[in-house]
Amino acid sequence: MTHFDNQFLTYTVMLHDWLNQPGYAALFTISFLASTLLPLGSEWLLVMMLANGYDPVLAVGTATAGNYLGAVTTYLIGMYGGRWLIEKVLRVSPEQQERARLHYRRYGAFSLFFSWLPVIGDPLCMVGGVLRINFGLFTLLVASGKLVRYAVTAWITLKAVT
Repeated sequence: MTHFDNQFLTYTVMLHDWLNQPGYAALFTISFLASTLLPLGSEWLLVMMLANGYDPVLAVGTATAGNYLGAVTTYLIGMYGGRWLIEKVLRVSPEQQERARLHYRRYGAFSLFFSWLPVIGDPLCMVGGVLRINFGLFTLLVASGKLVRYAVTAWITLKAVT
């Protein structure tokens, strides 16, 4: 067990050091993780990188790609493990599930455009997977929503620092 503890600590320190030196790989990773069910945000790193002179187009593209692929992961979790996760882990009652389905159907798959919103965005992607929303439509809506969010964040940042 000591070997595991030392190895875990070594990798944790390496990850910490890597994230303390922001770059495109760190932005991609944080953006990816922020779009899963983990409670993280990635805009702070994008803002910090832009304020330090990183290329805006490359930074926005990197953040969008990472965030979109994280959303795809959440979609796949919903598709292949969502029912188990919802029923066994989150313990959502059948009545609550039906209300969620009706709400999702009422507002349609187009609500996936708002997958960039905090708190509700990641569950939207998971529900999209559970309901097996067409993947092409999922991609169009989620990627465009995330691109718009990062582009606006970059635009505001660049206006503020110039």
